[in-house]
Amino acid sequence: MTAETKIQFGCAPIAWTNDDMPELGGENTFEQCISEMALAGYTGTEIGNKYPSDPETLKKYLELRNLRVASAWFSAFLTTKPFEETKQAFLEHRDFLYAMGAKVIVVSEQGHSVQGQMDTPVFKEKPVFTDTDWDKLTHGLEALGELANEKGMEIVYHHHMGTGVQTTTEINRLMENTSADKVSLLFDTGHLVFSGENPIEIYQKYQSRIKHIHFKDIRESVAKEVKDNQDSFLTGVKKGVFTVPGDGMIDFEPIMKAISESGYEGWIVVEAEQDPKKANPFEYALKGRRYIDQLMPQKQLI
Repeated sequence: MTAETKIQFGCAPIAWTNDDMPELGGENTFEQCISEMALAGYTGTEIGNKYPSDPETLKKYLELRNLRVASAWFSAFLTTKPFEETKQAFLEHRDFLYAMGAKVIVVSEQGHSVQGQMDTPVFKEKPVFTDTDWDKLTHGLEALGELANEKGMEIVYHHHMGTGVQTTTEINRLMENTSADKVSLLFDTGHLVFSGENPIEIYQKYQSRIKHIHFKDIRESVAKEVKDNQDSFLTGVKKGVFTVPGDGMIDFEPIMKAISESGYEGWIVVEAEQDPKKANPFEYALKGRRYIDQLMPQKQLI
């Protein structure tokens, strides 16, 4: 079996129903979402706000469509709340994902985050962690990593626009101050390019610690408008800053080449939050999948 056959492709439900802005896709049902993912050729999904919370119920829906759970987002508040609060919420989240057969847990620090604030400029008001914040974050993440390891799982940290871990410098500090056996990294093309970072540079530097991947593209003109207008992250989403691979400014060919050559094993999840009334989720999910397939036409991918 070649390395490429160990790459699996999933799709995120945020294109159908947006957790941060429930008004986006409020009319779309859970069953429509997962049926269209399967129809577009994906074999995995992350978890949305309309998904059943009971593992056995969810398994039945997914198995009928040959889908599995790749992972799900967890909001940590290690810099702003007592560790025990995050720990208890994390254990519940971990056990649900374990029951669903997932191997990685997506973690993002939401302490001081502005990503969910509709009127806060995402660039101008981006939080900057203090040394105390960094100590709480790195120690807390290592503790969460140990809890994940108890179930044979790993946490993958999601660098994200509007948070304290967004830039190359911040990703470097996080990686340098956490242990590789406790904290892994999620590689998100869209957030890196939107922030102004070099995705190839990040991938090549941390490929041994990257255990989960999000593929999203950026509409360059919208990204510029968000920055120039001092828009919020959510406003940027509503304006259409994100799209699927092959529909924006990012050249995915060298990125896919680097991923393949590194021997990456795991999920690549297409995640492009848009207003579904402007961008039909099924149409865009299919467009993204076809584009990815074209990048490696001779390879048999799952």
